[in-house]
Order: sequence, then structure tokens, then C-alpha cells
Amino acid sequence: MLFDRKCKITYICHGATIYSDEYRFSDAEHYPPLNEAGYEEMEKICEFLKQRGVNNDRIYASPSLRTVQSAELVAKLYKKEFEIIEDLHPKSCGVWNGLTFDQIEEKNHASVEESFLNPDKKLYGEKESWSDFITRVEKSIDKIVADNIGNRIIIVTHPEVIQAAVCSAIGLSHAMVGRIYVRTGSATQISYYDTWASLKYSGCVPV
Repeated sequence: MLFDRKCKITYICHGATIYSDEYRFSDAEHYPPLNEAGYEEMEKICEFLKQRGVNNDRIYASPSLRTVQSAELVAKLYKKEFEIIEDLHPKSCGVWNGLTFDQIEEKNHASVEESFLNPDKKLYGEKESWSDFITRVEKSIDKIVADNIGNRIIIVTHPEVIQAAVCSAIGLSHAMVGRIYVRTGSATQISYYDTWASLKYSGCVPV
């Protein structure tokens, strides 16, 4: 039926790192870890989940250190284990890895906006284009939903993974993904139905 919900997912963006503060790109699995501000953000998001009564049947996380550290705090709140989903690793950065926005423009004479405006192209040493990445995330989420019919789940992941999930859920052009703002320590919720999905809220940051 049109309004029979298959699965509800609350996406939690990992807490801040030293790269977050400096707006640096990173696709590394083991670096950087959460910083003090990141742990504070995750404490606030856990309180947000508790106050809103966000229930869940399962918890998943992306494989990087920063998402695992964040997921550990969420799992502790619910007194549950969490499962790593390898396919939800961040988008490859190519030669941009570790660079700030300004450094990218200085060293490569390019802008981040260019990669969003050309979602089908692999630029600057990227292993996958934005369209490739969005498709990868969509396939992974589809499998998670299929494995969790009737469940409410939490996925602790990266900003760009949540951007891709929102883009796919509401049917945006891949070129629009850069206009979806997701900051660290935020919550986004999507309900999935048979043939469509509903964005409940996006980038919610507890105060």
C-alpha cells in the first residue's frame, strides 16, 4: 500500500574532528578521530535522541574511526551493539584528501563547486564521481531497508553519505547534492515506503 512504511531511518552525522573545524576533505578510514567538540556534539545528539524518544531496532555505522567512535556513544545510549556497513564509506577525495577549500583552489586552480556541477565526471584523481557515489549509497540503503522491513534503525555516518541519501530519497538531480547541508553532530530522518520516501527532517542540530 502507498502509505505502508517499510522502514524508518534516523541518520546521525558523526561528531566534529580537526578536519571539520578547518573544512578539510578526508576519505581516510583511520584519521582523523573525533576531537573534544565532536564528543560534545555526540553527547548532545544522544540527549536529543533520548528526549525525542527515537526508538530503534538496529544500529549501523560507516567503517571510519570517526563514525565508529560516534556510533559507540549512540550504542551505549541504547545498550546495544552496532554493525559496520563497509559500503557506506565516504566519497573518494582523490588529490583533494587533507586539503582545505582554499588550498584546493590554490593548488588545483579548481573549485569544489565544479565537482557538484559535473556529478557524472571523475575529477582530480577521484575514484568515483558524485553520481557513482550517490548510486553506491542508494544501493546500500536499499539493501538495509530490505533487511529491516517494519524496523526503525539508526545509521551513524558521514555528511556526504547523508547528502546522498537525502538526494536519492526525494528524487533530486545529482547536481543538487551540494545544496544539501549536513553538519557534524546532526540528525536526519527519512521514512521509506514501497515506491517513495518521505524526508521528516534534515540536519537537525540540538541546542
